[in-house]
Formats: sequence, C-alpha cells, structure tokens
Amino acid sequence: MNTALKKKLIKIIGIISVLLVLTVCGLYIARNSLLKISMDRRIAKAKREQGLSISYQSLELKGVSHIEMNGLAIIPEQRDTLLQLQTLRLEFNFWKLFGGHLEVKDVQLDKLKIQLIKRDSIANYDFLFQKEKKETPSKKEEYNYAKQADELLELVFDLLPENGEIRHLSVTHQRDTNLIEVKVPLLTIKNNQFLSEITVREENQYQRWTTCGELNRSSHTIKAELYSQKKQKVYLPYLKKQFEAEVMFDSLSYSLTKTNIGSGQIALSGIAAITGLQVLHHALSPDGINLDRGKFSYHIHMGSNFAELDSSSHVQFNKLEFHPYLYIEKKHDKWHIKSTINKPWFPANELFGSLPKGLFSNLEGIQTKGMLSYHFLFDLDFSQLDSLKLESELNHKDFHIIKYGATNLAKMSEEFSYTAYEKEQPVKTFNVGPSYEHFTPLDSISPLLQMSVLQSEDGSFFYHKGFLPDALREALIYDLKVKRFARGGSTITMQLVKNVFLNRKKNIARKLEEALIVWLIETKCLTSKQRMYEVYLNIAEWGPMVYGIYEAADYYFSKRPSELTTEESIFLASIIPKPKHYKSSFTTEGQLKDYMKGYYHLIANRLKIKGLISELDADSIKPEITIRGGALNDLRSKRDSIPTVPTE
Repeated sequence: MNTALKKKLIKIIGIISVLLVLTVCGLYIARNSLLKISMDRRIAKAKREQGLSISYQSLELKGVSHIEMNGLAIIPEQRDTLLQLQTLRLEFNFWKLFGGHLEVKDVQLDKLKIQLIKRDSIANYDFLFQKEKKETPSKKEEYNYAKQADELLELVFDLLPENGEIRHLSVTHQRDTNLIEVKVPLLTIKNNQFLSEITVREENQYQRWTTCGELNRSSHTIKAELYSQKKQKVYLPYLKKQFEAEVMFDSLSYSLTKTNIGSGQIALSGIAAITGLQVLHHALSPDGINLDRGKFSYHIHMGSNFAELDSSSHVQFNKLEFHPYLYIEKKHDKWHIKSTINKPWFPANELFGSLPKGLFSNLEGIQTKGMLSYHFLFDLDFSQLDSLKLESELNHKDFHIIKYGATNLAKMSEEFSYTAYEKEQPVKTFNVGPSYEHFTPLDSISPLLQMSVLQSEDGSFFYHKGFLPDALREALIYDLKVKRFARGGSTITMQLVKNVFLNRKKNIARKLEEALIVWLIETKCLTSKQRMYEVYLNIAEWGPMVYGIYEAADYYFSKRPSELTTEESIFLASIIPKPKHYKSSFTTEGQLKDYMKGYYHLIANRLKIKGLISELDADSIKPEITIRGGALNDLRSKRDSIPTVPTE
C-alpha cells in the first residue's frame, strides 16, 4: 500500500472517529430532550388507547445510568386518581440497555400512593383488564412455555434492585364503603437482602406484619417470608367481605431459583411453607380448618411444550410426607396429563393423624396402628380419552383402629338414628332398626326388588371392597366426552357413607372423607355387607319425602315390600338415581314412557342370568305397571295441571 493511500485511509478514519465522538456527545447533551420526547410519545399513546392522563413535574437522565422523576400522577379519564409519586431515582446498568434489558441496580423511591377505587360497577383500574386488539397471524405460532416463563422471570430479576430504599408506600383498595389500606413506612434493600414492616388496616382493624428475604439477580433466586409481630397471626384482608372467607396463619415462606439447563429448557426449584394455617369458609367446612404445618419442596422442568414436577419434589402435610410426580404436555392442541404417587410402607397414624382439623370431622381424633402403603396413577391423554388410566390403592398390614374419632364408624351395625336432609336442612328423622314401624328386614323384601336395585346400582356390591376403579374410570371418560358431570361411578357403600355420615356436608373435601370412611368400613368389616344393604334399602329416597322400601312400596303400589312383582321392582330400581323426578317417567295418561323399554329389558335379562326369573318371563317383560296409593294422586294432579288447548 503506497503512502498516499495510507494517508487517505487515516484521514477517513479520523473523520469517522470525530463524527462518532460528536454524535455521542450530541446524544449525551440532548439525552434529556430525547428522553422527554420518548416519554411524551408513550403518554400520548396511553391517553389514546387507555384513556389515561399521565403527568410529571420533571424527568431527567443524570449521567448515563441514573434517572430521576418527580411529581408523577396517573389519572384514568373521569375516574379517581390511580397513582401519585413524589420522587423516584433509578440507577441501571447502562451496557445492558444495548441488549434491550433495563437492569435496575439501585432504587430510591419516596411517597408512592396507589389507590384502587371501585364505586358501584365503575373502577379506576378497569383499563388493566382490557384485552389488547391483536392482528390475526398469518400462521399459527406454537406457544413455547419454557421461553415464556424464562422471559417473564428474567424481566422480574432485571427489575428487582440489588440495593435501595422505598419510603412511605401506600396502597389503598376501596370498594364502595369497604376500605383496605396497606402501608410500608420503609423497605430497605441492601446487598440483595430486604426487610420491611407492613401496616394493614381494614375498616377499624389494624395489623402489623414483617417481611424479609433475598432478591438475588446473579443466582436467579427469590426468597421471601411473611409473619406477624408479637406472635400474632397474619389475617388476610378483603376475603371476608368479598368471599365470606377467613384465612390466617403464623408464617408463610417461599423461595424460587431458576436455572437454564440447555436445549431450550429451564428448571425451577424452591420451597413453599406455611405454619398455623386456619381457614373458615362454609364451602370447605362448617367448622374452621386447621393445618399445623405444610411444606412443598418442588423441582420443575419446563420445555417448549411440557412442564414436569420431578418425583424428587417433597410434600409434608403435618406428619405425612410423600413425593408426587406430575407431567403435563401439549401436542397438536391436545393435553396429556400424567400423575403418580408411590408411598411405601409407613405408620398408619401418619395419615390419620395428619388430617386437617375441621375438614374431616367424622375422623377427627381417630387413632390407628399398623402400616399402610399407597399407589396412585392418573394418565389422561385428551387425544385418546378411552386410554385413560386411573389407579388408587391403599394397602394395609397389621392395621387396627384403636379408637374411633368424633363418629362411631360401626354405628350401622346396630340400630341407629338417621336424618334425611334437603338443601342441608333436616326434613325427616327415624331409626333404622326394629323400633321403627316402617323398618323392613332384608328377608322381608322381595328378592326381585333386591336384585333389581343391585343390578341397577352396584351389581358386584357383595364382592368388592367399597370401590370399583373400572366404574370410576368409565364414568370419568364419559364425563370428559360430554364435558359435564353426568356419571359418578359410586358404589352402594359410597352412597351409604355419603348419606349416613356426610349428608349435611357439601364441601370440596367430602369426596376424600367419603373415600377414607368407605375404606375403613370395608377393610375392617365394621358393618356386614348384608346389614349395609339392609340399611341402604331402608333409607334410600324413592320419591319426594318417601324414604325406605316400606314407604316406597306403599306409596306407589299400596303393597308390602315382600309383595312386589318383577315389573314393579324394576320400576322402583329405575327411580333411585332421580327420586324427586319420578313423574318424568310417565306420560300424561299415566303410562311409562317408551324409553323405559330398554331399561326394563336390561334388568330383566340380568334377573334371568341370576336365576330369579325364567327366560320366557324375561322376554315378556314390558314397562307396564299399575300405580296406586299416594303416587296415583300425585300423577293425576300432574295431568290436571297441564293446560289443554281448545279445539275449534
């Protein structure tokens, strides 16, 4: 290269360097003007799209990594002021801006006031729930769960400061006359550790909480703990007014660590723990629910289309501990869910001594000994519903009940008092035994009725141990196909336990308590199968305020239970699932509807197989019965209530 060319190149490089320096200097000098222009554009967009009036007194970029804002106010159009801020100073990582990340290093915030106000149906935060208008994509994009979770967590970690102070923070929620106010006088963050006191006021009640923890960007870790001062309970506000629920606890702690494990996957691990939990809500339990301690150590793997809770995860529930496994995958818009729990032999009282007080009222105080093991498998592929797998096995070894809890689980073996409920209100009480004039022993009930009900409700009742896993599985498959709860898969034992022990309870834990009581009764033979069936037929509802087979035979046919014919027995079996709607089985002329033919042939064929009727009788069975007694008058009143159309 000759000397003249070198000189030209040096001159060009020099000019470019000077231009770059001048550009940088110009940008630096004009940085506040550019910042204000950018801010004003965003304010104009917020006003145009969301109806927000945003103003500030000053906004300044100091140096290249400090921003200071004063006098910020956000007021939704024709609404109460949403936010007021006196001073905000941010120190951020300048170089991370080039990668599109705002990484906050230090924050100094003073007098931030947030007011969430709703009057009637109008709130000053409605815009937060407005759906954004999105253009219809030309090609449907696959949702990447690991990527979305990673981006969200990275945003959170970028915004969490390593140091700072937040003074005089106030958050108020007012709904009509109900007021909740949360105040944070001072929250300090030093070397990733934070500490703060919180004052909570709901109406005229005050609480003082303490929160502390760690916000560590470098290790991608969040830790937080919340507890009340002076060893009082933390009482969550708002819930009682809004949901008629009360939730309180001694302490709550949580931690999360994110790790990138390659191949587009991330791992999340941490602990969630609570002590002294108390919950009050009628949908859960008529009494308060108490959990001494609960702890969940989790290890989650996430990929583009799946999330997996590893079996190394650990659940501690009072004395009970186990390792759950859960896998959720989405393929071609169809979900596949698999869950397992395998707990090898453990002391029985770890289970029964860990049931939360108030949630399992019949089992409260029960004492057991011996060993148990548990296996659970649930595998559901929504693209192949018929392939659903459901397994639940509680095995026992040297198991004994030392002492019953609040309820004598063997009470059905002897005469006992039964109360029928309608909408959680008692409507009728009677003894299930010889002292009640309408009680009918099993040997005084027509075998045709006994077998018809068995074949309709639970054909293998005398052979199973209270549960029919295949029936539950088939019922669940059917419910998923029709997208509603159409079948239950309940056995006679399950129906008995629900009516005798849980009739008043309408809460989400009832099914679990029902399953435990069924298991105890069947495993320890607390009541014989014959006696259980006798109780079932004597308390079953057969129509509005018609309880027991004695009343049913009299109400429909003016007969005794021993005198029922095949047709009458099949009819009575058909109405057990819907006793209050038995009239829907009849035409206006008082005849059974045509759709009953299939049911009659089904049960008649089963009676033939069991040897109770001949093949000739089974083939000649028709849904034809003669109603007498009280039911006849009710059917007549139904017919008379149907308006007639006048003819011309």
